[in-house]
Amino acid sequence: MNESLVLTLVGPDKPGLVEQVSQALVGYDANWEQSSMSRLGGCFAGILKIRVASHLRDELVETLNQLETQGLKVVIESGQEGERTEPTEPGVTLALSLIGHDEPALLSRALSALRTEGINVEQLDTSVSSAPMSAEMIFKASADLWAPQAVDLDTLQSRLETLAPNLIVEIGEAG
Repeated sequence: MNESLVLTLVGPDKPGLVEQVSQALVGYDANWEQSSMSRLGGCFAGILKIRVASHLRDELVETLNQLETQGLKVVIESGQEGERTEPTEPGVTLALSLIGHDEPALLSRALSALRTEGINVEQLDTSVSSAPMSAEMIFKASADLWAPQAVDLDTLQSRLETLAPNLIVEIGEAG
């Protein structure tokens, strides 16, 4: 029987960190299934889902924990795939894009508006960068969402657009 593990990895960024993680999996027939890794504030940060045979789990966890001696903090959780509560109502998958002047709490206000509508964030990517023609900082977010089928996209878009001046909002069914 196989089980999934979810790993969170954080440490000072340097070449070879991802290779160190992949090498730790060698010999355990662990399958690297899904990951997202980035350089954030000079640190390496990643999240990774693997699948490993149940009888090799504890030994693999011990090997992964040894990565901490090389400066990589590792948190390991058992995957909960079978325990996810599926929505009881029909829903749609949405793609959301937000672009606007960077300001404190903008993302928090947007997430609050989504929660109020019963919308779940499945994946979220954000960044802040300098605008091409000015020194203003621009906030960008893109998200994959699950929403109840009854959500009115026009109303949701209008509500999100009121969160900040000049906020550009694109939302629609993914696909």
